[in-house]
Amino acid sequence: MTLNLSPQLETKLSDAARREGLPADQYAIRVLERAVASPDRRAAAVNLLQSWIETPDPQEQIAAGQYLVTSLDADRLSDRKLFPPELRGVTW
Repeated sequence: MTLNLSPQLETKLSDAARREGLPADQYAIRVLERAVASPDRRAAAVNLLQSWIETPDPQEQIAAGQYLVTSLDADRLSDRKLFPPELRGVTW
């Protein structure tokens, strides 16, 4: 497959790849994989949140919350965590 990118988009892609320390082609593949998988992940997140809301057991709610935090941290282009463990109880 060949993609024809505008010069502006190619520059943005190259800049973003450089910030992540990746070659532009690898970065583009990563971004495309995440974009294509997005609907499935959204549906899974909605189902998880719905089950969390409907679960009366506090232990299950805690486990679901921990799973949600872990999933959000894992599903990032950067290695920087949204929910760093050292800030638990401080900012989240």
